Amino acid sequence: MGGICWHKRGLIYNADNRLPWAKTHAQIPTVDVLDENRLMIFFSSRDDANRSLIARMEVDAHNPAHIFNIQAEPLLPLGQIGTFDDCGMMPSSIVDWNGLKYLYYIGWNVRNTVPYQNSVGLAVSEDGGRTYRRMFDGPVMDRTAEEPYFCATTCIRIENGIWRNWYLSCTGWEKVDGHIEPRYHLKYAESHDGIHWCREGRVAIDYANSAEGGIVRAGVCKDGELYRMWYSYRSHVDYRSVRTNSYRIGYAESKDGLVWTRLDDQAGIELSAEGWDSFMLAYPEVVDVAGHRYLFYNGNGFGQTGFGYAEATV
Repeated sequence: MGGICWHKRGLIYNADNRLPWAKTHAQIPTVDVLDENRLMIFFSSRDDANRSLIARMEVDAHNPAHIFNIQAEPLLPLGQIGTFDDCGMMPSSIVDWNGLKYLYYIGWNVRNTVPYQNSVGLAVSEDGGRTYRRMFDGPVMDRTAEEPYFCATTCIRIENGIWRNWYLSCTGWEKVDGHIEPRYHLKYAESHDGIHWCREGRVAIDYANSAEGGIVRAGVCKDGELYRMWYSYRSHVDYRSVRTNSYRIGYAESKDGLVWTRLDDQAGIELSAEGWDSFMLAYPEVVDVAGHRYLFYNGNGFGQTGFGYAEATV
């Protein structure tokens, strides 16, 4: 069917000292549709110690740049010392199920031989999203015998009682231009309860070539019988310092959500000539609400310049 053309609507938020603990970044916007008029956007910001914590804001579903309110405190405290999220937390995907809200998030540990370790945790709300608590002190997705490095961003959808999950899977670490860098792509898993996941090593979006180094954060939606996915991808270089190899947003299509065809030239969104998203597009989140289809995403510096959105045009 081909991709969608996105019309950029602009920046929504950056870390501008509105939150005393959020000194830098506004990363990985993750959206909960509250109703046809309101969206709750979760994102991560960093404190004075460079630790990521989860923030949230309520915005107008018809004009997401209109912020109704921002919660003053982080959603959750850091995990207990020694647990998977004692160094940082980032939101990833949210699901409504049986009157509960399941918020999947990325937990961070600082490491010795490599810079960090990621796992996937689960927070639950039993009061419509007003408060959240950890469902477990440990992760619901971690490295395994078959996936020995780490897993991170998730995109979770429930279809016919099956929880479907397109998630980041690290395939190894390499030294690139003097830095230890991970290489990761997107895999697929299923669950009957959103907690215990069957991971069979099925690759959803694989590396296009040996030079590609990172594929991250799927945003999946379904139009009739067609599955669409937006994600971000980068080359396998020191992408932190090479502007031309920073993340871009890619696109793929599938008939079943399992076998995907990459069509990156049909992503429908490009870098801006200048400004907050002029050399990076990252961490897409696709949301349908009240007749709108939105693409929320980060710009330059992995969220240093904040997040904004684009709207689908016919």
